[in-house]
Amino acid sequence: MADSRKIYVLNGPNLNLLGTREPEIYGYDTLDDIAERMEDAATRAHVVLDFRQSNHEGHLIDWLQEAHGEGAHAIIINPGGLTHTSVALHDAIKAITVPVIEIHLSNPHAREPFRHKSYVGMAAKGTIAGFGPLSYMLALEAALEL
Repeated sequence: MADSRKIYVLNGPNLNLLGTREPEIYGYDTLDDIAERMEDAATRAHVVLDFRQSNHEGHLIDWLQEAHGEGAHAIIINPGGLTHTSVALHDAIKAITVPVIEIHLSNPHAREPFRHKSYVGMAAKGTIAGFGPLSYMLALEAALEL
C-alpha cells in the first residue's frame, strides 16, 4: 500500500538558472536534473513530491501555507537570496506546523559575510548546506525520517 505522505520542495529566486548561473559555485546540474533525481527517490519511498520554483517571495509564502493546509508531511525549501532578507518567509514558516528543512547548494557560511545570517534557518527545523545537489537528497532523507 502506497504511503500518502506529501513533501513539498520549494525553490526561490534564480534557481531556475541552475546549470548556467555561476556553475563554479552552484554546479552544472539544472533544477530539472535535481527534480528528476528527487522524484525517483520519492517514488521508491512511496511518497508524493510537489516540486516548485518561483522568483517571487509571495508565491513561496502561499505555497508554505498551502502545504500546511493540505497537511503535508514536510517542506524542503531552498530560498535562494531570500534566505538573508525575508522576515516574511521566516514568519510564514513560524506560522505553520509542517516541519521545514532549509537547504542550500553552497555553504553560505563559507561565502560573503552578508550570507551568514538566515532568517529562514531561524524558523526551520534544520538546515543542510554545502553539498551541491546532494543537499536536496539529504534533505529528502531527513524529511522521510520526520
